[in-house]
Amino acid sequence: MKRSAGHQDAGLRRRVGGGGDVAKSQVRSGHSTRRKLLLAFGASAFGVSFKIVAQTQKIHRVGILFSGLKSYPPLQTFVQELRTLGYVEGRNVSIINRIAEGNLERLPTLAAELVAEKVDVIFANSTPAVQAARPAAASIPIVFSVVSDPVGSGFVASLGRPGGNITGTSSMSRELAAKRLQILQEVAPKTSHVAVFSTDEQQVVPQLEQVQYAAKRLGMNILTTQVMNRNDIERAHKLLRTWRADSIYVVESVKNTFNGKLLAELAMQLRLPAIYANSQFADIGGLISYGANFDDLFRRAAHYVDKILKGAKPADLPVEQPTKFELVINLKTAKALGITIPQLMLVRADKVIE
Repeated sequence: MKRSAGHQDAGLRRRVGGGGDVAKSQVRSGHSTRRKLLLAFGASAFGVSFKIVAQTQKIHRVGILFSGLKSYPPLQTFVQELRTLGYVEGRNVSIINRIAEGNLERLPTLAAELVAEKVDVIFANSTPAVQAARPAAASIPIVFSVVSDPVGSGFVASLGRPGGNITGTSSMSRELAAKRLQILQEVAPKTSHVAVFSTDEQQVVPQLEQVQYAAKRLGMNILTTQVMNRNDIERAHKLLRTWRADSIYVVESVKNTFNGKLLAELAMQLRLPAIYANSQFADIGGLISYGANFDDLFRRAAHYVDKILKGAKPADLPVEQPTKFELVINLKTAKALGITIPQLMLVRADKVIE
């Protein structure tokens, strides 16, 4: 039986209407899929963002192997310079201190502790500290600040190309030996018998060689002795009096720096002019000091640490020699000793303590 046109139109409308529902369903499905893709992409990007933040907030581990006291002013300068370079403890750096407090025999144990702490770099300020860190941290970068002879000590192949895992700044004390003796001669023109206070540290030997060479050229005689603690005072008194020493030269070494107050007191008791390697001695009563600016060397060492933490290799970072030298005169000590400092020297001095 044939359907009427009306029945046909209604059927057509029903079929067309059903197709419209399917189309709408497909559109809704497409929107849902896009939303899911966008959410998935957003979550992925957010995850990458979190990863980047985590990377930028990595906490670097800096080990400090220090031979002296934690209160030593240049060490505070080193830490402060790290802050200036953007390193904030607890946020992006953790500083692990191992302080020997003048007891150099403890340094190897302290170095091993830093290695166990898995530090990223070790700041070992002195020759004894580097000696202790070197065998313990063969694969960890080491930065030094006041090593007097890094090549002679075997720490680097050359100043321009260190070639290993060690680099830093040199104090050049060996090269400055002759200059210090000349200054001593200016202060005390009649100087002929110089008592040299040394220690048993490795970096002292090349300094003594240069002192002997310079003294011979200046017509001076040299007597070498050690004053390690107060028990040595009486012995040193007798020795220097017997030898008729007329001045004192204190070599740069960790133990001499640690005993700075004692050595300055001994020079005052003997009433002899004395010259020292760094300004700390003049600050605590020594007559005169000449040498590299230790604050500047420690500040520069912080920049080495910064470069290494950012990916630089110690082997590619040349050892820096000092650019700042300072002459410091303690005028109060000079007056107490009855010594008149030449006016030209006072004018040349970087600092005069009155």
